[in-house]
Amino acid sequence: MISTNETLEFKVPTRVEVSEKNRAVFDYMITAYGRVPNLYATFALNETALPDYLALQNRKTTLSAKEREIVNLVVSVVNDCKYCVPAHTAVSKMVGFTDEQIIEIRRAQIAFDEKYDALAKFVKEVAFNRGRPSEKASIALFEAGYNQANVIDIMILVGDKIISNYLHNFTQIPVDWPEVPHI
Repeated sequence: MISTNETLEFKVPTRVEVSEKNRAVFDYMITAYGRVPNLYATFALNETALPDYLALQNRKTTLSAKEREIVNLVVSVVNDCKYCVPAHTAVSKMVGFTDEQIIEIRRAQIAFDEKYDALAKFVKEVAFNRGRPSEKASIALFEAGYNQANVIDIMILVGDKIISNYLHNFTQIPVDWPEVPHI
């Protein structure tokens, strides 16, 4: 019989501890990025979850890399994900946001770009209200230039982040990203 502690305590698997299929994904990540982030490795505790999740994450979208990171950061803040906020802070820097802009994004109060501000506010309401943003936030999103196809991509990305946020919030695997200031 497995004890409760063994059941609830998640350990980040190493390459040799995952399936052959997941080893191939690990090998790709190590070659492309120099490492396998702990949360991705945790997905590999399941035979199909890691490649399935990566397929979702890497799907074609109408959103730019910066818009995707706005969604990722805002949802991760709403869900208080101690892993994804630092991870997407690092990625946000890679796509060109400054430290000051990232703080604004995390607060969903963006002064440096009106279109991004409408997106952040809409996403924050979607995440807080389980897919039911206010009419005001919805109108502001469309007035900022987003369309129905963009909304579909926003909702898919919100769902993507909920998956990773919830996985970390439950497993509490170690964060392997640089620490970020609490706001």
